[in-house]
Amino acid sequence: REAPLNGDGGDDLVLCVNNFSRFAQPTELDLSSFTGRHPVELFGGVRFPAIGELPYLLTLGGHGFYWFRLRRDAV
Repeated sequence: REAPLNGDGGDDLVLCVNNFSRFAQPTELDLSSFTGRHPVELFGGVRFPAIGELPYLLTLGGHGFYWFRLRRDAV
């Protein structure tokens, strides 16, 4: 769900991906409405590949999770 704009032109989109299984799980996410944005992992600041028109592929370890900020600019 997208946060409402705060009026200062901020870019406050956060994506949370969780794996509730104890086993590793691959996933495909339809993020095409965010094409061109770069997921940046919130804890380590690591930039992931840009989102495109194809499903976004991730693999999460057992009980793993990612918190991303979806940035418009390349970091």
